[in-house]
Amino acid sequence: MEKSDELVDVVDGVAVVPVGSPPLRRIRPWPLGAALAIAAGAATVLLLGGAQWLNQPAVQAWRTVCLAITVQALPFLLLGTALSGAINAFVPAGLFTKVLPKRAALAVPVAGVAGAVLPGCECASVPVAHSLIRRGVTPAAAFAFLLSAPAVNPVVLTATAVAFPGNPAMVAARLFASLAASAVMGWLWLWLGKEEWLRPVLRHRHTGHEHGRSRWNEFRLGFQHDFLHAGGFLVLGAMAAATFNVAVPRSVLDAFSGSPWLSVLFLAGLAVLLAVCSEADAFVAASLTGFSPTARLTFMVVGPMVDLKLIALQAGTFGRAFAWRFSTATTVVAVAASVLIGGALL
Repeated sequence: MEKSDELVDVVDGVAVVPVGSPPLRRIRPWPLGAALAIAAGAATVLLLGGAQWLNQPAVQAWRTVCLAITVQALPFLLLGTALSGAINAFVPAGLFTKVLPKRAALAVPVAGVAGAVLPGCECASVPVAHSLIRRGVTPAAAFAFLLSAPAVNPVVLTATAVAFPGNPAMVAARLFASLAASAVMGWLWLWLGKEEWLRPVLRHRHTGHEHGRSRWNEFRLGFQHDFLHAGGFLVLGAMAAATFNVAVPRSVLDAFSGSPWLSVLFLAGLAVLLAVCSEADAFVAASLTGFSPTARLTFMVVGPMVDLKLIALQAGTFGRAFAWRFSTATTVVAVAASVLIGGALL
């Protein structure tokens, strides 16, 4: 057991408040159980209704989309939770605060550019940003990293170049718009963010390795907790995205493509609902040939920063009070950055 800088005891990885302090809100590990319960209930309804339900085209499409989103995101969620556990167990507590500039306003853009080193999607960035905050990194810088990492890493930019051959301006527009949106959101958190929007446990800095416990054991416990916790929200987000994919007909997409402004707003909303992984969203955007280049850029900038599964992951990691405020503001900032930069470069 050791105490952090905020005089919070840590016992087996759980923060314990000293006598006389306000009690911390208990974080219940319900997401995985809720996802399993919903999945079991849906399976029961289908089975009770007869096997013919399983052969309905809509059910098959829903099952395929839900499974595709989950399988597509799962490797990157594994990567992110593994990195999160490794940061907590092996990286010295003061390393990140030493590397980043002392001034939080300067640390934000540096953290945004650092997002280029993580070859993963939004599922990987959430647990890593969570670990950074627990290790003493200012939340504004961690959130800038969370938003930029899925959109500016080499894998995503290479996929964008492949999806839009002979159009380097689209790759550059995605890079600059994503970096601008992440930096603006980090600065907005410095200006307007409040710590009470975060889960109480996140307000106390984790000091790293605990005496009497091996680093590999700490890594295993941290990885197990983060993966099971985030995995439940990932399944819930995938189910919601699959429902939208099946329920909305193709004719709705065609109805919005004629108006420049409506097409931008529609593809921004579509990116949130479809929850396509950032490594694949460029190919989806390239297929939407009826929409303007700026609208398709908006789809690629908004999607990695705000989608159903990411909102669910943020709610499970940082708290619902944070998730709805941060997601709403991020959507507005990402759309504005896409329109401004897209209008200049495309």
